[in-house]
Amino acid sequence: MDIRNFTGRTILITGASAGIGSEFARRLAPAVSTMILVARRKDRLEALEAELKAINPKLRLFSCPVDLSNQGELESFCDWLFHSDLALDFLINNAGLGDHGPFFDSQWKRINAMLQVNINALTYLTFRALPVIRKSGRGAVLNVSSIASFLPVPNSAVYAATKAYVTSFSEAVRAELRASKVSLTTLCPGPVPTEFLALATRAGDHESHTAPNSFIVPAEEVVRQALDAVARDRARVVPGVVVNIAMSIIAFVPMFIKRLVYQAQLARKKP
Repeated sequence: MDIRNFTGRTILITGASAGIGSEFARRLAPAVSTMILVARRKDRLEALEAELKAINPKLRLFSCPVDLSNQGELESFCDWLFHSDLALDFLINNAGLGDHGPFFDSQWKRINAMLQVNINALTYLTFRALPVIRKSGRGAVLNVSSIASFLPVPNSAVYAATKAYVTSFSEAVRAELRASKVSLTTLCPGPVPTEFLALATRAGDHESHTAPNSFIVPAEEVVRQALDAVARDRARVVPGVVVNIAMSIIAFVPMFIKRLVYQAQLARKKP
């Protein structure tokens, strides 16, 4: 992937402090002119900012500690962005929360935060950013979804549903933007070795829910394929050959067969 496609751009990355988000920042730092980093953890943002400055001393950086589950903080940040002189032309909606375990055992505080970040914040940021991006005369949006968006996932019921929203929303808005010079790409990764799974696992849940090694794609490769897809104006990208093939097959499996598989899996887990 040739990052020269992003030379001189002004980029906003949410969930930038770790995992895929920080990898997007590292990969793009040598080429872009301005980068706006959004995440909750100020210390992580400061550490990443120092790392990016070492990569590109000319890079203009804005580190913005924002809790995207807080509507007030989200709106204040968007107001600042709208009134700034930053000609945003690339938005990466990467921030996301997960939760692994039965829905009936979940905590509403955790579910609500997931709904706010995965759905509300992504939608609101896109809503506020698109007028700015369109004004720039060129631009792109990359929404990070998941292969979980393609089917219901027991023990990740709300997470999978939020990502189904992201994928559907992204496809619809992309169609609306076809007459403009703004592209919208949906990234649907499978398992990626980041801290996401550990954070999504509930306290006291020692059940293994890791994927086969053949399904795991490193964050560096996910980011490479995602940016290549944006540069080529592709609608959707599922990183990893094995994952891509598997999800293509699953798409044609009737729902009644999927239900039988779910029941068999859950039956094996009962004591």
